[in-house]
Amino acid sequence: MKNRSLVEEEEENEINLTPMLDVVFIMLIFFIVTASFIKEAGIEVERPEATTWNKMEDANILIAISPSDEIWIDKKVIDPRAVRPTIERLRAENPKGSLVIQADEESTNEALTIVMEAAKQAGVANVAISTTQD
Repeated sequence: MKNRSLVEEEEENEINLTPMLDVVFIMLIFFIVTASFIKEAGIEVERPEATTWNKMEDANILIAISPSDEIWIDKKVIDPRAVRPTIERLRAENPKGSLVIQADEESTNEALTIVMEAAKQAGVANVAISTTQD
């Protein structure tokens, strides 16, 4: 009889971890769902300075132009002929998104013009060039 009461007493003193695990999983799901994911073009560029600027919110398509005029989209080098189809594909995924071009200050205007023309042909109206604040 004594043995039985000890076993029952030990069971009563155990901590039930199930509610705590439920709360942890719910918090994990909440943080995953509410997290905002930052898209990056794929390379770090030295942007030129500007005297006037406007902050742009919610840029969905980021294109970077390296000092050697390589065009980077989604962490991949893109051939200049494939820029327009790539922009069209990204635009189809998010029609309300805007396009931001991060051109290195050592890059040429030719590469910038190629990207801007491709964006125009793809039907993107909201195009911005990223700069640093003066």
